[in-house]
Amino acid sequence: MQEIIEGRVWTLGRDVDTDQIISGKYLTIIDPNELKKHVFEIALPAFAKEARAGDILVADENFGSGSSREHAPQAMRAIGVGAVVADSFARIFYRNAINLGIPTIEARGVRAIFETGDTARIELRAGVVRNVRTGASVEFPPIPHHLLELLEAGGLVEKVRAELAARKAAGASP
Repeated sequence: MQEIIEGRVWTLGRDVDTDQIISGKYLTIIDPNELKKHVFEIALPAFAKEARAGDILVADENFGSGSSREHAPQAMRAIGVGAVVADSFARIFYRNAINLGIPTIEARGVRAIFETGDTARIELRAGVVRNVRTGASVEFPPIPHHLLELLEAGGLVEKVRAELAARKAAGASP
């Protein structure tokens, strides 16, 4: 995983719930390529068509509130979101996103320093999010080592797969 993430910013307000990320009417879709066509359909109508892999979402407080549906971060991962940075997150969404390998950074005051179209530079180990255009920045607490390991592996499932493969290669039983 990269220690520095840089990408184009899409901004959102406060209390973006999982239904705004992916509407409940799409919860029967399991194909990520279909799911990504509907991400932020209401909150950011242009997102599904114009987002590029590596784009960064910057939001205000309470991002990912509402239902604990895993479809929300799955749809974001499928479209290639590089990171989500918000003033605060709903805890279940935060952990679901990390488990799927999406860097999810809580940085108080971050929404105030970005506009849609800006470029964000996130220095994970230094704990800094910077607006490349304006130079404004906010700090965030370092991401705990165990969560960095999950992100580096590509998420929880990939981490467990790698650990099981390593055990098997070493001749140990799973």
